[in-house]
Amino acid sequence: MSFELSADHEVFRKVVRDFAESEVAPHVAKWDREHYFPVELIPKMGELGLFGLVVPEEYGGAGADFTSLCVAIEELGRVDQSIGITLSAGVGLGINPILSFGNDEQKQRWLPDLVAGRALAGFGLTEPEAGSDAGATRTRAELVDGNWVVNGAKAFITNSGTSITSLVTVTARTGTVDGKPEISAILIPSGTPGFEVQPAYDKLGWRISDTHGLVFDDCRVPEANLIGRRGTGFKQFLAILDDGRIAISALAVGLAQACLDESLRYAQQRHTFGKPIGARQAVAFAISDLAVAVEAARTLTYKAAWLKDAGRSAKEVKQAAAIAKLFSSEAAVTATRVATQVFGGYGFMEEYPVARFYRDAKILEIGEGTSEVQRMVIARALGLPVE
Repeated sequence: MSFELSADHEVFRKVVRDFAESEVAPHVAKWDREHYFPVELIPKMGELGLFGLVVPEEYGGAGADFTSLCVAIEELGRVDQSIGITLSAGVGLGINPILSFGNDEQKQRWLPDLVAGRALAGFGLTEPEAGSDAGATRTRAELVDGNWVVNGAKAFITNSGTSITSLVTVTARTGTVDGKPEISAILIPSGTPGFEVQPAYDKLGWRISDTHGLVFDDCRVPEANLIGRRGTGFKQFLAILDDGRIAISALAVGLAQACLDESLRYAQQRHTFGKPIGARQAVAFAISDLAVAVEAARTLTYKAAWLKDAGRSAKEVKQAAAIAKLFSSEAAVTATRVATQVFGGYGFMEEYPVARFYRDAKILEIGEGTSEVQRMVIARALGLPVE
């Protein structure tokens, strides 16, 4: 296997990096401070082709590989994690369910605007009492006179309440099969009566990202809004999560790289006792360990992306995704702690980006499956019957 990125990937990396540094970096501190979602940035990302990277040309996309999406997420995440997750969720959770499991009519209706950045979509999986145990979904959908009547609530849903959010795909119990809940996925357009978007969360990190709770109260949508076959929602979101874990791993790599970049810069500029702090062994070794972690995380991430692009088995991709997500997210959390320590007292001040990095990092160990869930997935693939 070779995980070296192609020349085209590296050219594309520079394009996204230039965009992030010119369109995001100058504004990100203000956006973060004000908890402001920059809706005006989304069409610009669409014009750059970011939302349509893995979408076929017939729906307005570029038909590129999954690795390209990871490159874009990494580069955006290197400047700001909120903007990185906006792309990651916009593609992986907004576009991917329709692209992977929707019928042609659903694709034709929804994908062009999502690809162009004229719209965003969310994916309603997590509930107030069903997170890691996604099979405990309580939201229900009953088929009545050709319509799905949806009742329930979802929590922590990204891109679900912006002024350009066009729909949310939700998982819901649609019946019982052999004593087990039948879970299906249903498209619910924004503005549908009975669909309430709750106020945005006041979050520790990812303050620029749009995140809401959702409530469904006798929300009616046509039977045709079912995604894929009835009862296949559980399998669908497991596949979606595998892709999402690789994307979150790329996001974590971007954060760890940013910590390395900032630590190196500061260690060369900051002087104590007549020498730059980078000349001190404790600081130099800490930054060296950080460089090793970044390299390892990036390799694991792009190995997982390569396996997906190469069409390897779902089992192999699942294991690689879990390994990459586990290592990269935990490495990113450690990287923010190291960077904050290198900056000392200044690292505790919001005027320096490492403070934002520190706040943003923790959710990487939680979203798209906690570290504990990743360890469970890995253990089971090794043949250990862990519960």
